[in-house]
Amino acid sequence: MTAFNPNELVRLSQTAETVLDPGEDIRGRQIKDNDGNDLGKVHDLLIDQSENRVLAMVVTHGHLFEKTTSVIPVNAIKWITTDEVVVDHGKDKIAGSPAYDPELVYDDVYYAGVYDYYGYPAYWYDDYVYPVYPYYV
Repeated sequence: MTAFNPNELVRLSQTAETVLDPGEDIRGRQIKDNDGNDLGKVHDLLIDQSENRVLAMVVTHGHLFEKTTSVIPVNAIKWITTDEVVVDHGKDKIAGSPAYDPELVYDDVYYAGVYDYYGYPAYWYDDYVYPVYPYYV
């Protein structure tokens, strides 16, 4: 049996957990950058089970034949509509983001790199403040 790690992020789809309000489940919604460009879709959500909070989105983006999956912290969300999630970064930033590796369930170096790439403090730091999620317009 594996020991519980309080910093471990798990995919919502691999748990029995649900988003409290089904209308706030953003999986399957289109991702747009801060200029309105279509980037891809929210494939899954990464949750901190110790806090019962969504911390990041697993996003599939790219061209038809060249799809990439990466992690975007929910800190990047500007707003959410019934069909879209708009993030506060441009398409080039998203395209260059670190690739998601599902084997890195908890790898503090990887997640520190992801949060640093987007300019946010890592979620396990004492001064981390959970963003108000989600933002709806």
